Amino acid sequence: MPMQNQPMNVALIQRSASTDPQENLEATISDIRRAAEQGGKIICTQELFRSQYFCQSEDHANFELAETIPGPSTKAFSQIASECGVVIVASLFEKRAPGLYHNTAVVFDADGSELGLYRKMHIPDDPLFYEKFYFTPGDLGFKVFSTRFGKVGVLICWDQWYPEAARLTALAGAEILFYPTAIGWHPAEKAEYGEAQHSSWETIQRSHAIANGVFVAAANRIGHEGDPDGGIQFWGQSFLCNPSGTIIAKASQDKAEILMAECDFSTIDQQRTHWPFLRDRRIDAYSPIVNRYIEQS
Repeated sequence: MPMQNQPMNVALIQRSASTDPQENLEATISDIRRAAEQGGKIICTQELFRSQYFCQSEDHANFELAETIPGPSTKAFSQIASECGVVIVASLFEKRAPGLYHNTAVVFDADGSELGLYRKMHIPDDPLFYEKFYFTPGDLGFKVFSTRFGKVGVLICWDQWYPEAARLTALAGAEILFYPTAIGWHPAEKAEYGEAQHSSWETIQRSHAIANGVFVAAANRIGHEGDPDGGIQFWGQSFLCNPSGTIIAKASQDKAEILMAECDFSTIDQQRTHWPFLRDRRIDAYSPIVNRYIEQS
């Protein structure tokens, strides 16, 4: 059962990735153990932490990076969750069946049990982010996982831009929304667009916290990956914000960090009664939202 009215530390793992999946797994497990030693209770990895961000190109060889669930990584996470008594949100490249792959997050409770999966619903297809080549859109809907330390909602990277995803996950009972992430700048564009791009990314997620009265936690990677003359410069800056949208902890652009902050889920009720956005929703008027576009006569 979730622990009620007890503030607890939430930790995000921000790091660079090597080309060796096993090395990345071992380094992330080591970071989780360190986070637990520092008092972390709910710990989240960055998106697709086991490899460098392979979606910069459409290459069939990259499907070899995928693994089944259950598989080697889920076994390792189950063991460390049980050993340390922590909840873990782990982002994996899932091989579901031959020719069927997902960008998936797995949630483990503090006893090591696997609580379930969230499969990324929104799949981008932009320059250097060719995810539609690799990932089938999620088919599990928007999920909430009742853990020992609270009700955890998980969305993944591109899902960040969709208020509908945050709203539905919050309405299902999430107290905190986790966004495992791999996002950065095209280096040639950074000088002109970089500040605005990062500001938009941070602002949209803070708005999810405000609109829904929940905590939000985004775990990003760091480092340059890909073509030395191009590629992606991941901007790090993982952060946690409270239900008022105030950032309570933020990581650097370029350093490996275990980012941690105390989250008190008992404050959610106070936030929602003072700013009663959920109370005042006009659910009788929202049916057009399911349309792709609303034509005006």
